[in-house]
Amino acid sequence: MRAVLEIGGTHVTAAMADPGGAEVTARVSRRIEAQGSAEDILGSVVSCAAGLPAPPGAVWGVAVPGPFDYARGIGLFEGVGKFDSLRGVDVRAALLNGLPRRPADLVFLNDAHAFLLGEWHAGAARGHERCAGITLGTGVGSAFLADGSPQTGGPGVPPQGRADLLQLDGRPLEETVSRRAIRERYGDGRLDVAAIASRARTGDERARTVLDEAFTALGGVLAPYLASFGASVLVVGGSMTGSWDLIGPALRAGLGDTPVTVRTSRLTGDAALVGAAFAAAAR
Repeated sequence: MRAVLEIGGTHVTAAMADPGGAEVTARVSRRIEAQGSAEDILGSVVSCAAGLPAPPGAVWGVAVPGPFDYARGIGLFEGVGKFDSLRGVDVRAALLNGLPRRPADLVFLNDAHAFLLGEWHAGAARGHERCAGITLGTGVGSAFLADGSPQTGGPGVPPQGRADLLQLDGRPLEETVSRRAIRERYGDGRLDVAAIASRARTGDERARTVLDEAFTALGGVLAPYLASFGASVLVVGGSMTGSWDLIGPALRAGLGDTPVTVRTSRLTGDAALVGAAFAAAAR
């Protein structure tokens, strides 16, 4: 079992995860305020991690969103709507010095990479040499793996491996496909994506059109990259997959005749934890 952390925009989760059998135990979660001060954010992270029965001298896997200097463990956040106070902050040092049972080392990796690595190792992408993954939550996270190695450049890979840096009709992709964009397009800021999907199921044509257009567009943007990369499977995770009966067909329609199998996450909320454990075990 490996000690792991997943740091997200609304929560942090610590757990013991088995990278071999994909078993996750001793899970501890804390709310996190992504717009809070560095002290508040790191305090929540350290408090959560300290509640885990990890032995001293363990190698931890830590999944965290970008932009982040994963080699050094330093935040590079700026203008991404979360964790701005961690820009330039040494998160590695905060964890090494803050945990009562000091780790031997910390292996940081992108949260979308951790998600797909978990799915490749023990989930929906298992057995695929080249695979891609997207996470649909507040925005679009993405990862591309070749033989289990994250790819951030080369044929078929978006800049830095980030689909959120792609454009659609001259605008950033997330102005069309994101929680914020879908809510704005529907025109009722009181409703989240799940509620909009619920309305679509009961005959609200505007709700259905908004979802169809957003995810068909996403498929159209991803299609040439997946084809060029040679991905045999695209794994989709994140909170929006709760509306897969609606967004799945739209995404598939946008992909057209791209020769890729589309699957939802098999490990669901455990995928990034298992991926982080696999990365820690490989150190």
